[in-house]
Amino acid sequence: MAIVVSSTTQGDESIVPAARHGAFLWLIATTAALGGLLFGYDWVVIGGAAPFYEKFFQLTTPQAKGWAQSCALIGCLLGALLSGGLSDRFGRKRLLLLSAVLFAVTSVGTGIAGTFNAFVAWRILGGVAIGLASNLSPMYIAEIAPPALRGRLVSLNQFTIVIGVLLAQVVNLGVARVFPGWLGGAGDAAAALAWNEAIGWRWMFGITVVPSLLFVAGMFIVPESPRWLVKNGHPEKAQGILAKLGGEDYGRRVLASIQSTLADDGEAKVHFGALFEPRMLKILILGIGLAVFQQWCGINVIFNYAAEIFKSAGYSIDDTLQNIAWTGSVNLVFTLVAMAVVDRLGRRPLMLAGAAGLVVVYGLMGYCYHGSIQGTPVLALVLGAIACYSATLAPVTWVVIAEIFPNRIRGAAMSVSVFFLWLACFILTYTFPILNERLGPAGTFWLYAGICVGGFLLVKFRLPETKGKSLEQIERELVD
Repeated sequence: MAIVVSSTTQGDESIVPAARHGAFLWLIATTAALGGLLFGYDWVVIGGAAPFYEKFFQLTTPQAKGWAQSCALIGCLLGALLSGGLSDRFGRKRLLLLSAVLFAVTSVGTGIAGTFNAFVAWRILGGVAIGLASNLSPMYIAEIAPPALRGRLVSLNQFTIVIGVLLAQVVNLGVARVFPGWLGGAGDAAAALAWNEAIGWRWMFGITVVPSLLFVAGMFIVPESPRWLVKNGHPEKAQGILAKLGGEDYGRRVLASIQSTLADDGEAKVHFGALFEPRMLKILILGIGLAVFQQWCGINVIFNYAAEIFKSAGYSIDDTLQNIAWTGSVNLVFTLVAMAVVDRLGRRPLMLAGAAGLVVVYGLMGYCYHGSIQGTPVLALVLGAIACYSATLAPVTWVVIAEIFPNRIRGAAMSVSVFFLWLACFILTYTFPILNERLGPAGTFWLYAGICVGGFLLVKFRLPETKGKSLEQIERELVD
C-alpha cells in the first residue's frame, strides 16, 4: 500500500525542497510519466490500425472486431490487480521497469504477429503493461513529490497520457500516408492501401519500441520510492534519495514525517471486508458508479473505433486518419484547460457540465446519423464530445475517487473502483460493434446519451463538492 504523508501532520506544510534540486525532481517525475505516454499510445494506436489489420486477418464479424479491440483490457485488468502486491514486494522502480520492458517487447511482438491468435496474445500482454503503468506511474510520482508540487507533478502523468494519444494518432497518419512511398509501396492510392493492409499496420504498433526503450533507459536514473524504502526497512537509503530531491534538511524532515505516518498505518491493518461496513459501502458504491460512468459515457469508442465512426459519416480512410489526429489535438488542449480550472471551479460543476454536455452532443450525433447528415457536422460533434470529456470527466473522475474514500480504506477502495473502471471499459469496447450493428450509429449514441443522463443524476444527488476541503472533512461529511 502506498504510504501517504498526511497534510495534517504538524509542520508538513513548511517542508519545502531547496530550489536548486527542482530540476532533478522534474526529471525523474517526467521519466516516470513516460509510463503514461506509453499507456496512451498503446491504448489508441489500435484505432488507426484497425482498417488495415482487420483486412489482413479477415475479421468480418462484429464479435471478432470487438475482441481485437478489447482483448488488451484483459491484460489491463490483470496488470492493475498485480501492480499493488508486486510493487509492495519488489518496489515501484522494478515494476515500472518491468512495464517499460513489456511495452518494448509487445510492440515488436504485435507488429510481427502472423496469426490473429498471436496478435491477440501480444495485445493481452501489452495490456498487462498498460495495467501496471496506469497504477504505478502516478503512484510513484505522488510518493516522490513534495506537498507543494504534488498536484502539478501527478498531473504530469495525465498530460503525458494525452500526448501519447496524440502521438499514436499522428504516427498512424504518417505511416498510412508517407511510409508506402518510403518503404516500397507504389504511388497510387490502391497500391498504398494494399501496402498498409499488409505491412503498414505493423509499423503503427512496432514504432512503440522507440519511446519504450527510452523509458527503459530512463528508469536506470530513477531512484526507488523513498516511502517504499522506509516501509521495507531502509530509512538511510530513503533519506539519501530525499536529500537529492530537496536537500539535507528536507530529507531529514520528510523522513521523520514518513516514519510517523508508517507507524500510524501499522496500527490498523485494513482488510477488504472493511469496505462492506454499511457506512463505507455507500461511499464505495459511489466510487464504483463514478468510475463506471467515466467509461460508459462512451467517449472511448470514439478513440478506439474512430475509423468506423468517420466511415459511417462518409469520410474516406485518408480523411479519417487526419480527423483522428484532430481528435488528439483537441484532447491535449482541453486537458490543459481542466488542469487550470479544477481547483477553481470545483469538482461537481465540472462533472455536471461534462455529463450534460455529452447528453447534448450524443443526441445531436444520433440525429446526424439518423438523418444521413455527413461530413463536417459529425466531425465538429466528435471534437466537441472530446473537448467536453477532456475538460471534465476524464481528469476530474480520478480526482474525485481519490478524495471521497476515508483514509482507512482508501487503498483498498481505490483498487476496487479502478478494477470496475477497467471492467466497464472492456464491456464498452467489446459491445460497440455489436450495438452499432443492431441499433445503428444513431441508436448507439442515443444509448450513450441516456447513460450520461444517469451519470448526471448520480453526480447531482450523490456527489458532494470536495473542493477546498481536507480529506478528513470530506470523510466526516460522507461517513457520519
